Amino acid sequence: MTRFIFALLNRLNLLLTHCFSLWHRLKFARVGTNALIRRPRKIFGGHRITLGNDFDAFPGLRIEAFDRHLDEHFAPRIEIGDRVSINYDCHIGCVNQITIGNDVLLASRVYISDHSHGAPDYRDINVPPSERKVVSKGPVIIEDGVWIGEGACILPGVRIGRHAIVGANAVVTRDVPPYTIVGGVPARVLKSLSPGECHQTPTTP
Repeated sequence: MTRFIFALLNRLNLLLTHCFSLWHRLKFARVGTNALIRRPRKIFGGHRITLGNDFDAFPGLRIEAFDRHLDEHFAPRIEIGDRVSINYDCHIGCVNQITIGNDVLLASRVYISDHSHGAPDYRDINVPPSERKVVSKGPVIIEDGVWIGEGACILPGVRIGRHAIVGANAVVTRDVPPYTIVGGVPARVLKSLSPGECHQTPTTP
């Protein structure tokens, strides 16, 4: 009896998830087939966000495309490819452009941003952070097959090459070559891989 109730609850939860995912579709510019977005989640500027087929996001997703801060206006664009899986409590913030390719895996608590509060040369350091202008050093591009480990931060103006692996808690401040493993603060190349070593995506960094 207990197993029956447990199985029934699982089915009901899955049904609710699918129903809410269908409702979430209305918030985005475009959503591919079989997208799953679990509650709770925060979506801001969804009309500037596109999701590919088989998108899967666990609870706690925060995805934001800001078109205004103080008196500044932006034209942000977030584009996410097919078969992208985002684990718990991830945050993606955009005022410029963030592109995530196909078959990308994000572990929990990953932060991706193409902007920061304040000038790169710190000339506004005496201005309260919330009152500083928002500045983007450039778009964030994450190519196909990338795996980003738990707690990693991907900062503005960075391109992560295809099939690269970003270690847990790494802070990525510069481009990552394809087929490499990077880690640390700031992240640096720890190992180069041959394409044959990357034919399967591991389950945890």
